[in-house]
Amino acid sequence: MKCKSLRSVEKCLAQQNEEEIMQIQVSTDNHIEGSEELTRDVEAVVEGALGRFADRITRVEVHLTDENSSSKSGHNDKRCVMEARLGGLQPITVTNQGGTLEHALNGAADKLEKTLKRTLGRLDDPKGRTSYGGDQTI
Repeated sequence: MKCKSLRSVEKCLAQQNEEEIMQIQVSTDNHIEGSEELTRDVEAVVEGALGRFADRITRVEVHLTDENSSSKSGHNDKRCVMEARLGGLQPITVTNQGGTLEHALNGAADKLEKTLKRTLGRLDDPKGRTSYGGDQTI
């Protein structure tokens, strides 16, 4: 994006910064209490795992659920679903279950990082080969 005049530089820079920011949306079910602290923790994990892909990701949605509710506890009853939306591609979704929210969140972040690395690596193949799907730039 090029800024056309000196007056519009500030506005233009603000638009560029908005375009480059990876939005992270966090939602919880009725059995998990959402809080600012939880949101900050989720954002830190997502940014840590996916930060290097931030210029390609427009939004990451994180859904945290407790499969058995807070009154019951069980092995791997916390679930994290992460969906990354990339410009020009279908959303990529992963799911992970764990005994705690932290385990479920970290596992989902790891899975999504590996999936994005593989998917974007195929698209950006350094040897210049065309994928089986053909040239996507036409």
